Amino acid sequence: MRHVIAIDQGTTGSTVLVLDERLQVRGRGYQEFRQIYPRPGWVEHDPDDIWASVCAALAAALTGIDPQSIAAIGITNQRETTVVWDRKTGKAIHNAIVWQDRRTAGRCAELTAAGHAARVRELTGLTLDPYFSGTKLRWLLDHVPGAGAAASAGDLAFGTVDCTSCGGSPAVRCTRPMSPTRRARCSSISTSSRGPTSCSRCSACRAASCRASSRRRGPPA
Repeated sequence: MRHVIAIDQGTTGSTVLVLDERLQVRGRGYQEFRQIYPRPGWVEHDPDDIWASVCAALAAALTGIDPQSIAAIGITNQRETTVVWDRKTGKAIHNAIVWQDRRTAGRCAELTAAGHAARVRELTGLTLDPYFSGTKLRWLLDHVPGAGAAASAGDLAFGTVDCTSCGGSPAVRCTRPMSPTRRARCSSISTSSRGPTSCSRCSACRAASCRASSRRRGPPA
């Protein structure tokens, strides 16, 4: 009998279910991970903690199940949480900035006051709010030493937690829909194109830094 794995990578923990061909639950695992609060209104996660929690939940859920019977894996996740990592090493350059984080509220207010809100909504279908990933990405590139130059050189990748949860196995083929990129405010809803066109006008991220990627992030060192 074949099985399907369902991963729910949530804000405070990761849940994994293993279902059979009759959609009966045959395995279950759950693992919490730590929350990081550097300042009031700021929320971060260590990407390695996220990955470790997924691995632990998977191990628990797969107890007694033949790994060769797994036909597919589906992932749902905290979609606006933002991760930037080195393309060569797979190592994150900073903690992930969580969807709850409000550190870019001031920047969003500045962009709104400058008259960019209507254009952002036209291009992305989203409001100028720190909930979304675009200004989180901009903050990381502006505040992590060397990040801006590395992004301009093409050495960094940006993704949300579904990228992190895919891990680094070359045997895993990840098929990723456009919706997470749109939620990141780095994709046009009219053309489905990824890249700077949809966000450079509001300065959420410069052309060189808007390299939204669905490539797998390597496993923690």
